[in-house]
Amino acid sequence: MRDVLYLEEIEQAEALLKPQRVEVLRQLAEPRTCSEVAERLGQTPQRVYYHVKRLVEAGLVELVSERKVRGISEGIYRAGARSYWLSPRLVGRIGGLRKARDELSLGYLLDLVEEVQADIAALDRSAPELPSIGLSGEIRVRPEDRQEFLTELRTTLQELFTRYGGAEGDAFKLALVCYPKIEPSQGEDHD
Repeated sequence: MRDVLYLEEIEQAEALLKPQRVEVLRQLAEPRTCSEVAERLGQTPQRVYYHVKRLVEAGLVELVSERKVRGISEGIYRAGARSYWLSPRLVGRIGGLRKARDELSLGYLLDLVEEVQADIAALDRSAPELPSIGLSGEIRVRPEDRQEFLTELRTTLQELFTRYGGAEGDAFKLALVCYPKIEPSQGEDHD
């Protein structure tokens, strides 16, 4: 079972985006028969089999073994991954392409996140070691210092790109996003 399955086919998304099938997938985190899943969900085995069959056709579930029960062959199925990512390309962009990739726009940020998502999904997770790092933090900047902060951040990163941007060695991709954090409302009255 893979950790993540990146879905780029519309048929996969259509097969997955049904609440009953999501519940079936959750049950198939461990190998189970349709009868076992049906019992857990309070459904008929035929109904579960219908959903499992569609999930198998979409490549989201796999048949891992079969066993004979009272002379009838019964399949044992397992979900293909622990989690699923839907490619933003499945929806597409409404309103045409942007004329310029403005680094300060929300659209540019979404494009960057989509690119990172696709790159991560394509990594070979069976490799013994994937040299990578993920960082997340919060920085507080006063409005009057915002432009200075962004300029300093850009300069610092450009220096790293210049220092390590040679043609030798392993290639790494660095993507940094900076966006306003939405603060939870404090002391709000809820009617």
